Amino acid sequence: MSSILLLAIISACGNNQQKKDGKLNARPAEAAPVATETKPGVQHILFFGTSLTAGYGLDPEQAYPAIIQKKIESLNLPYKVINGGLSGETSAAGKSRINWLLKQPVGIFVLELGANDGLRGLSVPETSANLQAVIDKVKAKYPKVKLVMAGMQMPPNMGAKYTSDFKAVFSKLAQKNDMVYVPFLLEGVGGVARLNQEDGIHPTAEGQKILAENVWARLKTLL
Repeated sequence: MSSILLLAIISACGNNQQKKDGKLNARPAEAAPVATETKPGVQHILFFGTSLTAGYGLDPEQAYPAIIQKKIESLNLPYKVINGGLSGETSAAGKSRINWLLKQPVGIFVLELGANDGLRGLSVPETSANLQAVIDKVKAKYPKVKLVMAGMQMPPNMGAKYTSDFKAVFSKLAQKNDMVYVPFLLEGVGGVARLNQEDGIHPTAEGQKILAENVWARLKTLL
């Protein structure tokens, strides 16, 4: 994939809120998750991330977490998905926002954060520390939680060392925290025109299906 296309795709994580009357408005799939009644024995799977998780430009049921919910239902598994994706989220912002989402029980936690840090060229050690802080908060609140890390990559034009160091953050944290690891969330979608919306940035409904498969291949081992 070309570095320009990959950079554009990554920038999608920060461009998904639009202003109206001076306020930021989230699209339907990006609305803040609300705790709802869950049947006894059913565990929550919280997907916590950026617009890639929120499913920008699509109906809520077309975002990859919702697609995974359908897979779960087809297999009659006792899990309920919560989409905690939010446009423009950085690891620092996520470190603060996670407290609110942890008010509802979480059995499995899927972390997809960091792309906006890379896009801004933020310090890799800082990003790593913020992601670890998120993980620590989740584990402190729910010690028995199962964890999944979704990896992200930066394009070569960010510099060889930065690109390498950034990519390594996700695998290192996954290993350190005994997390199931998805090496690259956008595998098979990044840079493929037909799998992205007209802006050439955000995955289409078909692209989101591939994201769902990328995550499901690892997530299903925990169910």
